[in-house]
Amino acid sequence: MKENSKVLALKYRPTVFKDLIGQDVIRDTILSSIIDNKTPNAYLFTGIRGVGKTTTARIVAKALNCKNGVNKLCEKNMCENCEAISNSNHIDVLEMDAASKTGVDDVRDLIEFSRYGPSIAKYKIFIIDEVHMLSKQAFNALLKTLEEPPTYKNGGSLKFIFATTEIKKIPVTVVSRCQRFDLSRVKSVELFNFLKNVKDLEKGNISDEAIKLIVKISEGSVRDALSLLDRAIISHQNNKELDLKGAQKIFGYFDKSLLIDLFKNIFDGDEEKVLQQYRAIYDQGVEPKVFLNDFLEVLYYLKNINSLKIDGTNFSLNDEQFETIKELSSKVENSVFLLFWQFTIQTMQELDIISNQNLSIEMFLIRLIYIKGIKSNISSEKIESLDIPERLSRSFKNKEALDQIKGQTIDQIKNIVQEDKDKLNIDKSVKNLIEIRSFDELIKTCDQKKEIKLKYELENNVNLVSFEKNRIEISFNEDLSKDFLKIISSKLFDWTGERWIITLSKKQGELTKKQIKVKNKKDMLENAKKTKTYKKIKEIFDDAELVDVKNEEIND
Repeated sequence: MKENSKVLALKYRPTVFKDLIGQDVIRDTILSSIIDNKTPNAYLFTGIRGVGKTTTARIVAKALNCKNGVNKLCEKNMCENCEAISNSNHIDVLEMDAASKTGVDDVRDLIEFSRYGPSIAKYKIFIIDEVHMLSKQAFNALLKTLEEPPTYKNGGSLKFIFATTEIKKIPVTVVSRCQRFDLSRVKSVELFNFLKNVKDLEKGNISDEAIKLIVKISEGSVRDALSLLDRAIISHQNNKELDLKGAQKIFGYFDKSLLIDLFKNIFDGDEEKVLQQYRAIYDQGVEPKVFLNDFLEVLYYLKNINSLKIDGTNFSLNDEQFETIKELSSKVENSVFLLFWQFTIQTMQELDIISNQNLSIEMFLIRLIYIKGIKSNISSEKIESLDIPERLSRSFKNKEALDQIKGQTIDQIKNIVQEDKDKLNIDKSVKNLIEIRSFDELIKTCDQKKEIKLKYELENNVNLVSFEKNRIEISFNEDLSKDFLKIISSKLFDWTGERWIITLSKKQGELTKKQIKVKNKKDMLENAKKTKTYKKIKEIFDDAELVDVKNEEIND
């Protein structure tokens, strides 16, 4: 293959340590260990896709076997070993893709091959990519050789180099036998400068804003960034510069300004404009999940804009967008952003079970308008009847309340803000509403209302942290029914005519009613065994066992 015909990801793949981008610490550490002849038996490179794990593995293999030595590592005019390693056809450097060879037999073949020393190089090296794909049996077969690799007559030895994107899937027994290196995402500024240089070398007519978009999409992956740049250059072969809008069309991204305008109309309560804007975005080919991801990003900026800065290296917002978001953010309370965030996450989960995702997004946007409590086409009287979001906003003005909302579940928030408006106007005198002042009264009410399942959950699976008027805090319990919070919130509203906040807490909480009952019974048995009556019975019937005690005062 001619050099010019190669895709950019291969053409600009690093061949020596100095070409590695954003991995300075790892590069210097490995170089020092090779120079000082203190190389480990096995290297383990981990990180996201496209940051240079396999590339680094090959460079290490070259550094160990280069005929010119590590200080004069071949770059252009390569020696026999370096050229063969670069082309993945060196007889002593075996590369294996664990994604296709996962079994124990493959590893045994590898171990058998390791018995024979290197033919032309100093070190025999096994590079195993995606090593986490190996089976448990394969890993076990590898352990002994990994810890005590064979040495050869030429003074060299066997080296393993592993690469993985899923470090947690590798047994700790294997990880502990390796020298681990975590390759980080490449910083945006470094990646931007690198891409600009490649663009100039390839004579690509691409604007800086378009390159910034590539940097953002690639998320720190050099390979992804080069592939996107390659696509941009190929797609834009005329003399006109590829600007941001052109790049957005090529990569399927839409202008963030459209989302900012969408938020403005949500805050203004203009349902018609909101739906028109979303449909225009959807018609551009933007998938619902992509839309929600970008929606969350803008929402993050709205919440945290005061802690961010805008400069020439910003890869998300330009100056105009920054100022617009800052202005919008100043008009909306933080509590609203927190509620928006919860609803967005919930909607993303709903998309997996809903066939028409587009309609789901539209309903989601309408719900947000109601949450804000400022829907433009309803009267002020109706808004007052739907004032829950506004009451929430007022209650969240202090820091303590803001912290509390973080502990609420999505279902709970859903119950608070999405009740049908007719339900909010219930005549309390008609509903025979009651007052619940304690946890025991709540259980008693469930018994009276024949809510057997709810009563069972309260007695068996609820560890009470605190009980106040219209607020219950409980600790997390895995045995608790998934719909418990939703049901208890709804029932409390039906019974009392008031909103209740049910909060999940990390605090330990009290024992459940069942646990208390069991403990009390155990204590009664222990106390009974200390009585004279029990001791006399044991003297007469030494094999007797006390199995139960009636709930009566025990007297000697």
